[in-house]
Amino acid sequence: MSKGTDSGRRDFFRQGAALLGGAALLGMVPPGVRNSAYASGSDAPELKEVKIGFMPLTDCASVVIASELGFDSQYGIKIVPRKEASWAAVRDKLLSGELHASHVLYSLVYDVQMGISGQKTDMAVLMTLNNNGQSIMLSSKLKEKGISDGHALEKRVAAKSREYIFAQTFPTGTHAMWLYYWMAAHGIDPFRDVKTITIPPPGMVANMRMGHMDGFCAGEPWGSVAIREKIGFAVASTQDIWKDHPEKVLGTTQDFVDRYPNTARAMVMALLDASRFIDAMANRPRVAQIIAGKNYVDAPRDAIEKRMLGEYENGLGKTWKDPDYMKFHREGEVNFPYLSDGMWFLTQLRRWGLLREDPDYLAVARKVNKIELYREAASQVKVAVPNDPMRSSTLLDGKIWDGKDPGAYTEGFEIRA
Repeated sequence: MSKGTDSGRRDFFRQGAALLGGAALLGMVPPGVRNSAYASGSDAPELKEVKIGFMPLTDCASVVIASELGFDSQYGIKIVPRKEASWAAVRDKLLSGELHASHVLYSLVYDVQMGISGQKTDMAVLMTLNNNGQSIMLSSKLKEKGISDGHALEKRVAAKSREYIFAQTFPTGTHAMWLYYWMAAHGIDPFRDVKTITIPPPGMVANMRMGHMDGFCAGEPWGSVAIREKIGFAVASTQDIWKDHPEKVLGTTQDFVDRYPNTARAMVMALLDASRFIDAMANRPRVAQIIAGKNYVDAPRDAIEKRMLGEYENGLGKTWKDPDYMKFHREGEVNFPYLSDGMWFLTQLRRWGLLREDPDYLAVARKVNKIELYREAASQVKVAVPNDPMRSSTLLDGKIWDGKDPGAYTEGFEIRA
């Protein structure tokens, strides 16, 4: 790849991409009764069985719980969770129709919408599944050399004593964007100064153990597992980069929404109920037990449960109760598909040269994020909907993102393509 050029960066991303959800609620009303009128009238789902993909990550919980605990049956559908091996497989199966929808990286949906790493296809974000809860990890071998934070890493990388390698889970995915943002905030150009590779989430721990990379960004529980096995330590959590950041979404194609609008709405309703159940802290141990199983995340239950309860450790001797642990509902604040969230990912795709020119950020987000469909679903399950489809946040480097001037925001980064 010719570093620093648009064509080189786009080739890198194309090559990399080719490699590869309360207890009281259930107790109050029997499944199938609460919204039976909704599911049997003109709004009845066109499909009775829906195949929803997921990757083995803690934030797949709403998909799994909706199916396992019967939230789906209340709305006339049966969710069949489909475990996938890579985010590229998720993308390809969504496009082929093998999956009806999926737990998917937010920015991957926008990648496909813009035709960055493959076939350009109109996509749909039906709802956000979670905020927070991803990890940026460094190898324990770096700790042995005195590197325990971003500033120390920047000094070592600048010395150019060797090539440093970092992994993300999909070239245009959220984990890539968090990793690049964190690096750039510490003066490291993620394309010129280091090498980045693509590894599916469950492979991160094994590859770090074998010395294939110096660090990675991935979703839980794989950061927690790396700490548990003493092969890595957490240099940052993604909520350190952006408190309450958007992460995974329920994504599908526009064609699916056009063909099966009632089914799409039923899926959102089921996952909203599941998300509300998961966010009750008393339910989280049970949720962790379910998703830890081999059919789902296939990881130690305590590695999942501790961070779901906000019990954090960084592998450097520090433990704390993190108030910004992974959230799945937060009275609907998590699940609303804010236009500004989708626009932010577009700014980062532009920042790193994946988009050759500024798109119409707002128009693209309005097309992809199905706010009206979400409002309809939320009203049925009595979930509050924010009045404003834009929100404002201050990120790690002090920059404020509010969606008002995305072009200027993108141009304002010192380190960019």
